[in-house]
Amino acid sequence: MLADGYTKITTWIDQYPWLDMLSSLLMLLSIAFVLYFITKKFVVVGLRRLISKLPFVNQDIFANHSVIRRIANIVPALFIINTINTVPHLSEKFIQLVQMLAQAWIFLTIALSIAEMLNIFNLMYQRNPKSQNKPIKGYLQLVKLIIFIVCGLMILGTFLKKDVFTLLAGFGAMAAVLMLVFQNTILSLVASVQISSYDMIRVGDWIEMPSLGADGSVIDMSLHTVTVQNFDKTYTTIPTNRLVTDTFKNWRGMADANCRRIKRSIFIDQSSIHFLNDQEFEKLRKFLVLQQYLETKNVELKAWNETVNDLMNQRRLTNLGTFRAYVKYYLSQHAGIAQHESLLVRQLQPTTEGLPLEIYAFTQTTAWGEYEDIQSDIFDHLLAIIGEFGLKTYQAPSGADVSGLISKHISEND
Repeated sequence: MLADGYTKITTWIDQYPWLDMLSSLLMLLSIAFVLYFITKKFVVVGLRRLISKLPFVNQDIFANHSVIRRIANIVPALFIINTINTVPHLSEKFIQLVQMLAQAWIFLTIALSIAEMLNIFNLMYQRNPKSQNKPIKGYLQLVKLIIFIVCGLMILGTFLKKDVFTLLAGFGAMAAVLMLVFQNTILSLVASVQISSYDMIRVGDWIEMPSLGADGSVIDMSLHTVTVQNFDKTYTTIPTNRLVTDTFKNWRGMADANCRRIKRSIFIDQSSIHFLNDQEFEKLRKFLVLQQYLETKNVELKAWNETVNDLMNQRRLTNLGTFRAYVKYYLSQHAGIAQHESLLVRQLQPTTEGLPLEIYAFTQTTAWGEYEDIQSDIFDHLLAIIGEFGLKTYQAPSGADVSGLISKHISEND
């Protein structure tokens, strides 16, 4: 009875070959899905637990990447490659197409897994303090590019039924075209090697490149680009090779020295510069910081003047020279100024805006806010006290000045 029933079912199915093919395909896909589920839930989980016990593996980084999970994608593809030919009523061309697609899927999965492993390696390397000096992200990106090129050739060879070496031999004739296509990659690779070899920039460096509008900190260095976060919180992406061919300023030396330069001038009205009279001399002697300077200078000038008979050639103290001595002493006692670095108070070439008295010094800190506070405090004090020396700062006349002069002139005429 059972044999007769089986024979009838078989006979009925033989009348509908598409049904036999469809049922076999569904069974094949179901088994492939079960294998995928088992691999993902048991094999992958087991491998993760095994790898997590290794001392050099960082759990936070490893948990966010799917290297092992991709293994679950390979198992069903291997199963389909080896069992698709058992499905009845399938054409030979269709079986070959499915096998080639499954094989291409395996190649792509392996390439993605290797790329993911390189990402993990880069993240682990970046946690090493030495990675700031020698970033490897650009080199890893080059390795990824080679891997994906090889993967693409293997997939292409699978569909063309040719091995990779044959394809490479064919591409050899297209070397000029390939060099043109990968021109930027080659230039970026050479630039990355030069930047790394000469230690030109590091992640965290403050660089300034006006030609590309970059003025901020380097936050990422890759094969093709270097990303700079500007101080206005915008981002500038610089082609890697431009850092070798163009000029840029790196402020790392300032950070390493832990001091920052002040180079700023006070423009003095030249008409206010004069010799000190006795009243002004006695007034300035009340400044404790100037007592020693004035006494020493007075003795020096008297000794000089005794050797000069001509009154016109005798030397005398000036209010500008005394103010310059005051500024230098003031800076030498300032807690925010680095005393081990250069400290100058000098006159520059006179201009139509006045006589520049330049302060050249270095602060004890490189922090932007603290630096600006120190610089502002110094110039606040100097601008406020300059009048005690009988000096005036230059300021171009404004509309209010002109209006005041006109009003004064009218009132005097009335």
